[in-house]
Amino acid sequence: FQEMRQAEMAAPVAKASWTVRSADTLGENLGRAICLARSGRPGPVHLSLPADVLEANTDVPLPEAQAFAPVAARSDEPALRNVLSALAGATRPLLLAGPAMASARGRALLAQLRDTTGIPAIAMESPRGVNDPSLGAFAEVLASADVVALIGKRIDYTLRFGKAFARDCRVVDAGEDLDAAAAAEWLIRAARELSWSRSGWAGEVTSALQYRPAAWSGISSAPEGPLHPLEVCHTLQKLLAADPEAVLVADGGEFSQWAQSVVTARHRLINGPAGAIGPGLPMALAARLAFPRSTVVCVMGDGTCGYHLAELDTAARYGLPLVAVVGNDARWNAEYQIQLRTYGRERAHGCELAPARYDLACAALGGHGEWVERAAELPGALERAAASNRPACVNVRIDGLPAPNLRRS
Repeated sequence: FQEMRQAEMAAPVAKASWTVRSADTLGENLGRAICLARSGRPGPVHLSLPADVLEANTDVPLPEAQAFAPVAARSDEPALRNVLSALAGATRPLLLAGPAMASARGRALLAQLRDTTGIPAIAMESPRGVNDPSLGAFAEVLASADVVALIGKRIDYTLRFGKAFARDCRVVDAGEDLDAAAAAEWLIRAARELSWSRSGWAGEVTSALQYRPAAWSGISSAPEGPLHPLEVCHTLQKLLAADPEAVLVADGGEFSQWAQSVVTARHRLINGPAGAIGPGLPMALAARLAFPRSTVVCVMGDGTCGYHLAELDTAARYGLPLVAVVGNDARWNAEYQIQLRTYGRERAHGCELAPARYDLACAALGGHGEWVERAAELPGALERAAASNRPACVNVRIDGLPAPNLRRS
């Protein structure tokens, strides 16, 4: 009932946005929107439905199923051939893909492209960009590359608007709006027709991506707590490792960055380049629907948990078991760390939270709750949460440390 220009407001952040003018054209509009959202580079399409359209009657049937199908993408072959040519002539090449290639299928295609050419192919999806802790010391090798090829990846703040590259680095772009998976498949086919020289560069990049400080393996929490984020993550990895089709959902914040640095699963979903805080639980519910037989774990901080805590009620009502692991340091730690670095401890303000019992809230909403204060309690708590067959919250008292920023030097 609000008279706002909703379609115009949504347009800057959508692939397309318009207002439906008639009930008779609603089906046609839906078909067009779904087709557009799924074609080429996938993205959101916004439809505004006025109240008079929603309340009107129509005899016009919905379109046939093919109206909703995505249109097959056409790759820009000259641009892709330019990419291949530039990579083939490079000494220290890198191929960077955008978030659309961070899925299990996308990563498999990038691995296939790497195996065919010997060139490192990396998906970037984190709001931390070149400082993404899951990419180790990636920033160091990126600064050494002489050719960087982009597939569905913008030169945005995640690449420091180009300052992450060496001054003499050549950047070739296959286009940011293409279907990245289709482009990768085309590159794989075309690359098989060429000969590729192998060097130690690929091994150097792999070593940088896999880098984690040696001291991390020996970190342990004090017996009485709080827990070090790494100890939580190492214990959580054992749960995920038991399921080859496990799904890891990592929300924003400092605790989730620790998880992204060391926790792996076949399927991973994070908050993406936008860096939104709070979508973890809704994404975990969607993951449970998409992978009904998989272990689904959502990692988030206590600030993040406050955004959509009530979705645990949704999960309970719809029978969607998942394990939410909350790193509880009783503060907005990402904001606290920014204030600490920028202004100093004496001027850090407004970041405190209560050490809330999110586990009890989950139990009250029909789920399973676990409160963990000591490292020895965590393995059993995770096992009981996973075995409960209900939405579960494992609320862990952690040390509020800054997210890792990995450098080998």
